[in-house]
Order: sequence, then structure tokens, then C-alpha cells
Amino acid sequence: MGKVVLVTGVARPLGGRFVRRIQRDPDVERVVAVDAVRPAHPLGDADFVQTDIRQPTVARVLAEAGADTVVHLDVTGTPRGGGSSRTALKETNVIGTMQLLGACQKSPRVERLVVKSSTNVYGSAPRDPAVFTETTSPKSLPGGGFAKDAVEVEGYVRGFARRRPDVAVCVLRFANILGPAADSPLASYLSLPVLPTVFGYDPRLQFVHEDDVLEVLRLAAREPRRGTLNSGTFNIAGDGVLLLSQCARRLGRPIVPLLLPAVTWAGSLVRTLGMSDFSPEQIRLLTHGRVVATDQMRETLGFTPKHTTAETFTDFVRSRGPGLLPPEVLARTVDRIAALPLPGSGHPPKQSAN
Repeated sequence: MGKVVLVTGVARPLGGRFVRRIQRDPDVERVVAVDAVRPAHPLGDADFVQTDIRQPTVARVLAEAGADTVVHLDVTGTPRGGGSSRTALKETNVIGTMQLLGACQKSPRVERLVVKSSTNVYGSAPRDPAVFTETTSPKSLPGGGFAKDAVEVEGYVRGFARRRPDVAVCVLRFANILGPAADSPLASYLSLPVLPTVFGYDPRLQFVHEDDVLEVLRLAAREPRRGTLNSGTFNIAGDGVLLLSQCARRLGRPIVPLLLPAVTWAGSLVRTLGMSDFSPEQIRLLTHGRVVATDQMRETLGFTPKHTTAETFTDFVRSRGPGLLPPEVLARTVDRIAALPLPGSGHPPKQSAN
């Protein structure tokens, strides 16, 4: 008999794609897809069960499914359809995870647990190290929002792993997920016609392609390949980094540098207009940035992304259409401004090489 895989969060595009992808794995006999709402996209031959993981009924669903593998994707920072409140989102992330872990603890058949987490657990602070490893303690723990949810979720998962050492537990800390179907606060921000930025800062950013997310989830949900270990905590990101200014030029979107209080005010405004989740944690990311090491992803987990950070962003740009300014024009304009002399410096402007 093959594996029986239970997947949460299947009404979201990423969850739906993973359900369809995991069904093609020859070791998988049956997939049970769980969400509180019925998905608008197809789930292939998966058995859909409509249940809210915040409720104790998830234990009955898990027991009746006889699942030996659980892939928990219902940990997210994006309200479904923009209609869910922050309170409901936190309850799904934290209370829902607690209920699911309680169900897994009672089930003697569960052998493997995969949890979707985020590099948001490291926070973003001015005294952060240049690169975070999986064992690096953040200088400043996230104080709210999805980042705090992710920290709490990982804490409960560690407790479950101690209580059930017979279960292989894999926590995947994803960098910012981008791609044609990306649905995240950062993707919404990058889709704005004009990008408000924090004056004096140009943060480093990492991305992971949604196709690579599906592949590493599939790898984590199966028995490890020879010479690899897919239990533990792993940073998942594409090679390389991009500066926010580089992202803006590639998008063809002008930036508006603002002092930090003004950025906070702008964040409140765009949230009110429903244009983007410009949360305090996102403002910290757009101020200080965040870069993580992926050595363990390659050497221990045995996974190499097909897309670099730059390639992931290029695919995202193609899906968003042209910005207000052609990228090449915007790049030349920025370069010319950068070549201007500082006021009172007495130095003539630099001559362009063109």
C-alpha cells in the first residue's frame, strides 16, 4: 500500500497546485485535501474534506483518512480573498496548528509531518547578521503579525517533535515566495504602481520560485534519498540577492523614498484602500532586508532550486506586465541622478560613459 497524504490549506493556489503535484508521485496512493472553504480550482483525484482546522473535528478527519503523512500549508500571512480579518488569520495559523498537532499526536499512523514556515521568524533589525543560518537567534523577535505567528507555530511544532520522536518532522522556512501566481504581502507591494521606500535604505531581498516550493515540499513529504535527511529545519531560498532598488528598476516602477514615519503613514493608507498589506513587519523588511544561508538545504536536505533569486524575480515581472516607466529608461534616470554632485561639494557632475 502506498502513502496516504493529508494536506491543509488546499483552497489557496499554492495548496491546490501541491495537491495536484503530489498525486503524480508513484509512492502516493491517496491524497486527502482539507480546508475550511471549498477551493475554486481543481484538486485532481484528491478527496476533499471541508473542515476548519481550528476545530477539534480535524482529529476525526485525520483518523478516518488513515494518513501517514501530513503536509501543513495553512500557515500564511495573506487573508483569503482579502476578506479575512487579522484575528481569523492568526487563529488559523496558531490555533489551527495546535489542533492539527494534537490530532497528529493521537494518531499512531502518522509517520511524517511537513510544516510550511517562513524566514520571517528571524525578523528584520538593524543589528541583524549579514546572513541568518537555521541556528541563528534573531536580535529582535517579531512583535506581531504573521512573523510572530510563524514563531509560535514553530514553537508548537518543536514541542510535538519532542513528544513524538517517532515522527519525522520537517520545517521549511521559505524566503519570499514569488512567481506568476504569487499571493503574498510582498507580491502585493511590488505590484503597486509606485513603490514607497524608506529613505536612506536599500534592503537586500531573497526570493524562492513557487515551482521550487512545490518540489521541495514533495521532497520533504517522502522518504529521504540516500545520503540526505529531510527532517529538521531548513532555510529555502534561491541563490543570490537583489536590492530593492534593483527590483524597482526591473519592474519599471518608480520609487518614492519617504522618512520612516511617512512610510508608516503610507502603510496605513494603502491598507485602508485595500491595495496591499503594508504591515509593520513588512516595513521592517523593506528597511533592513533579510538574507539566509541555504547550505543545509543543499547539503542535508539534498535540494537545489532550479531558479535563482534573480530568475524568480524575472518570472514575477513577466507576469505583472509593464510598469509606469520602461525599465531601461528608469535605470538610466537613476544612474544620472546618482552621478549628480552633492550640494555644496564643489565637484562637477560625473560624465556618463554613454
